[in-house]
Amino acid sequence: MRFLTFDPLFIEAASECGLRSFQIMAGALDQKKIKLNFYSYEGPFGVGYGICGFEICGEDLTRDIGNQYKKKMQEEVKKIKEHEDNYVRLARTTIEHYVKEKVEIIPEVTEEMKRRAGIFVSIHEEGRLRGCIGTFMPVQDNIALEIVHNAISACSEDPRFDPITEEELDNLVISVDVLGEIEPVEDISTLDPHIYGIIVSHGSKRGLLLPSLEGVDTVTDQIQIACHKASIHEGEKIKIERFKVIRHD
Repeated sequence: MRFLTFDPLFIEAASECGLRSFQIMAGALDQKKIKLNFYSYEGPFGVGYGICGFEICGEDLTRDIGNQYKKKMQEEVKKIKEHEDNYVRLARTTIEHYVKEKVEIIPEVTEEMKRRAGIFVSIHEEGRLRGCIGTFMPVQDNIALEIVHNAISACSEDPRFDPITEEELDNLVISVDVLGEIEPVEDISTLDPHIYGIIVSHGSKRGLLLPSLEGVDTVTDQIQIACHKASIHEGEKIKIERFKVIRHD
């Protein structure tokens, strides 16, 4: 009885029902004058099903859905930028300068950034991951340089995405994770995906997953995803390590 137990997968599927179709339709009808033809509606089991037709009758510049959405996203990012700390501002400045000039900045090393630490720089655009690169052990002389190098890699070298373009810069939400001490894990009961990130390894294969990621709510999920990232197959013996992060966003 998935409905009665409120299975989260069921709820997620239900909330997505038809959403993407409407998003595609909104884009197709952007700035178009339309006539709505309503044909029928039935709701026999608590979920309604309507049949409508949309007839394009010309132009209507007041239905400027695309630009309105873009403006709203940029306003939200502007509010976020007003509260960014020194870590995120350094990452953003690095990304903006590199995308525009293809030159690495020389950062000012403040007192708080003189120490060494592993750093991950994550970039999101309109709620979707746009780039994420990091080092679980420091390879630079200080945190500032670690942020600069990883910010450049995240915006231009993440193999999952095309390099970020200048047109995208106003839409980016950036976070910086500073990794703490890496500890061996003897018992997975000591893990918590909302508190600890993990590193799994088998021989030379190694995968890392940061803590407090959307959709990763169990230790089992966390381990499976980290193993998948490392191309570690089911049944292979793994070593697990954990770490905490200080997230700047």
